[in-house]
Formats: sequence, C-alpha cells, structure tokens
Amino acid sequence: MGNKSRHGDYPERGWGISRILINFPPPEWIPRRNGAIGFLGMQFALTLVVGLLYALMISEGSDAPPSKALPSLPPGISMVDEGTGCGSGGCWRAATVTSEDGLSHPEIFRELGLQQESCRSSGWLLDWRDVCVGARDNGEHVTIYASWGY
Repeated sequence: MGNKSRHGDYPERGWGISRILINFPPPEWIPRRNGAIGFLGMQFALTLVVGLLYALMISEGSDAPPSKALPSLPPGISMVDEGTGCGSGGCWRAATVTSEDGLSHPEIFRELGLQQESCRSSGWLLDWRDVCVGARDNGEHVTIYASWGY
C-alpha cells in the first residue's frame, strides 16, 4: 500500500486530523501544561477549603455572640441567668445580673459602664461584624446583652 507511513495507517502528507494529533502537544509544552493543571487544581482546592472554613466560622450554631462578648462583672454584681435568643433583627446573648450590695439599677449600669450601648470589632480577620454590648432595665432585673452589629 502506497499510503502507509512510519506512523502506521496515517498518511505522511495530508490535512487530516490524524496528522495534527500525532504531533500534539509539542514535547516542550508538556511540562507547562502539567504545571498549569497543577496550579489550577491547587487554586481550586485552596478556594474550596477557605470557603468551607469561612462558612463554618460564620455559622456558629445560633450565631449569637460568645459568652466572652458580655462585659466582665465587677465585684458585688453577679450573673443570675444567661441565654441566647434570635429574632428578626438577628441573634443575641443576654444575661440577667443582680447586685449583692443592694445597688439600684442605675448604679448597676454605672458600675458596668453600660449607660449607652457600645460596639467594637469582633476581632476576626474574616468576620466583619461588630459586637454591640448594652444593658436594659426591665423593671425587675438588669439585663446585659451582646449582639452582632452590621
């Protein structure tokens, strides 16, 4: 057969796809191609891992601030109850406090330094939310709270 070549049944000359596939990719492209595939694969894996960690960090159960977000209590003021709650405005952590020294509610506010709500950075690199801390007087008890500010 006159059409046989050193590549088997493929003709030596011609415009068929077989001629293109024989020399593709050029040998000098193989390390570049493998490097690009490895780089893109690592980039995908890193994006997946960071995305999952970010999602886990942001969705901590009820998404209420941690207990350490509540202000520390000075001597003479004790915590009676602590809990979390959620509503249309987000989630919060609240604690009921009382005075062992018989302080009035306004005096408890002054002792805690919570005459007004204050917000500060939550301290996380990927968490842009602020933690807002304040106190309320419901008539019977003083409640301190921490909530996320956006």
